[in-house]
Amino acid sequence: MKRRSVLLGGSLALTAPLLAPASAGAATTNALTNLSHLDHLGDRVTPPAQAGHTTYRLADTPAVGVLWTYAEPTPDGPYRRVGGGAYDPATDTWGQGAYNADDIARAAVVYLRHWRSTGAATSRDASYALLRGLTYLQTATGPNAGNVVLWMQPDGTLNPSAEPVELPDPSDSGPSYWLARTIWALGEGYAAWRTADPGFAAFLRERLDLAVAAVERQVLVRYGTWQVVDGERTPGWLIADGADATAEAVLGLAAYVRAGGGAGARRALSRFAEGIAALSDGNVREWPFGAVRPWALSRSVWHAWGSQMPAALAVAARVLDDRRLLPAAVADAAVFTPWLLTSGGPDNGRQPTPTDRSQIAYGVDSRVQSLLAVADATGRDGFRQLAGMVAAWYFGANAAGVPGYDPTTGRTVDGIAGDGTVNRNAGAESTIHGLLSMLALDAHPEVAALARQGRIVARVGGSTVEAEQATLTGGAEVVTPDSTWTGESAFSGAYALLPAGATARWRLPAADQPRLVLPVVELRPGSRAVTRWSASTAGRERPVGTVRHGRVGAQGTSPAPGALLPVTPSGPAEVPADAADLVAVSAGGDAVVDAVLLEPLVSRYVIAGPGSTTALLRSAARTPRTVPVTVPGPGTACVETYDAQGVRRSRTRARGGTVPAVVLPGGFTVVRR
Repeated sequence: MKRRSVLLGGSLALTAPLLAPASAGAATTNALTNLSHLDHLGDRVTPPAQAGHTTYRLADTPAVGVLWTYAEPTPDGPYRRVGGGAYDPATDTWGQGAYNADDIARAAVVYLRHWRSTGAATSRDASYALLRGLTYLQTATGPNAGNVVLWMQPDGTLNPSAEPVELPDPSDSGPSYWLARTIWALGEGYAAWRTADPGFAAFLRERLDLAVAAVERQVLVRYGTWQVVDGERTPGWLIADGADATAEAVLGLAAYVRAGGGAGARRALSRFAEGIAALSDGNVREWPFGAVRPWALSRSVWHAWGSQMPAALAVAARVLDDRRLLPAAVADAAVFTPWLLTSGGPDNGRQPTPTDRSQIAYGVDSRVQSLLAVADATGRDGFRQLAGMVAAWYFGANAAGVPGYDPTTGRTVDGIAGDGTVNRNAGAESTIHGLLSMLALDAHPEVAALARQGRIVARVGGSTVEAEQATLTGGAEVVTPDSTWTGESAFSGAYALLPAGATARWRLPAADQPRLVLPVVELRPGSRAVTRWSASTAGRERPVGTVRHGRVGAQGTSPAPGALLPVTPSGPAEVPADAADLVAVSAGGDAVVDAVLLEPLVSRYVIAGPGSTTALLRSAARTPRTVPVTVPGPGTACVETYDAQGVRRSRTRARGGTVPAVVLPGGFTVVRR
């Protein structure tokens, strides 16, 4: 259930709830949140006696709450509940299992938040049942105490070594994504139950402290130690080396600490947040454009699933009253997310080129939650507008142009591919994260209204030119690797190998403005290869810049030698709007070029709905720019200009279908009509 293997998830005021839905009074009959399908996935099971596993009042109530992993449509309407892996009808078992801790934990969070926002007794009871099931999966005694078994079979038998194998194996033998998500659920569970049922809350506190002790001895024992990954220091004390996994644990720790959790939890919260913040990288003109990277072992990979790192930093900053955690969260929200939206949206894999353009609710929700959390921590409303534009995916602003969420059933599709193909399954993970987004939208009606603009009108953003599309001379050749996955990044397909003296020439697509050029190259320690880049305009060569292919440090703990990275050339790093060709000439040794990223200096994304249109502009220019943007619809348009920290610098009104909009360097502008 972890997703690393699928790479082809002054003081600060505490006046607002942390990632919590609206108060019960805010619930209306027009609520988007519909728990019907999640309820359908729920089940109860009475597990047999299994050493090291028990839960709250098991003798009195032997059945525990569980959740089916997948759901497939059937010809007659109801969705069929399905387990993971191959099914054996003779034993009624699955290669993995029917239920898993990852989804049980996150479903508990859905019910907890719904209960706290609406007062619904059904959601209270469902959270109770699932938390009992989750804590049964947690190993309570022995050397692995605090860790969690991932899979359970339909009869309640635990399956610690599933097929296909997931690490750690057995699944409770070390720190894991499912341990992180268990901490998330237990933290929010304790905060919700501490007054409703102090006895149950005391049990949840005991189990959460057990989980915290597990990460203390297995992960935080390395606090303060740094790894070297291709010459860069990265923190050595993240769960499964993931800022993504660790961020979800931080959400639970923050809720727990705010509700009175002990010193150990507060210490873990602070140290984990520090490690996540250390993976903030790049800027508006350099990869990864201000994002918090999800994986400490790669400088190349970013994925939307599980990308709640800014949310974790924002809530930790508020609970700990530590403003030092906010800059990384703000850069991700204000600089990276506008780039992401204009360049295609929350893809499953930018590693570093968009090799997996499929998009799932886990990725969309992670971005929505992060933007709202950063907005709450900073008071900057521009992030809420970005959250609405991301959430429009659920209502049709996606590659398929169809809704990803159905409020009449509560189902969220299992994904939409880059070519518009829709996976109509509605498994637990997609259902859960779709509902977490809907809870957030119900709590923020103004964001929900923006999200209902479910039609993409225009998108002008980054594009990728493949190396194999170039005209190669001087001994250069196209090489197809045995595997595109290197262990820490992925080639976008074949690559070009340029020996000294070789040339690659690309015919550039037409453009109406200058573009930033980022060659995606393999950097190797000790390489003497240099590529010099230029643009051909009306027969005249203009320098773009130089890339030194040996400008990288030691491999260290990176899974692969070298680093496949977009590199901003030293020099102008731009091609003019009328450039016809882009040329790279190699010197000094063999140079590997995988692709070239071309980024408009001002990119845009426009969505619309009944009677309204919203445009987002993002700038990679060095100076302010005024650009015309077409915003269909009647009435005046509101133009709000934000800087690279998400601070609003101006707000104006404009008439006419085409609106002049100022975009600040590194900032973004939102135009609404």
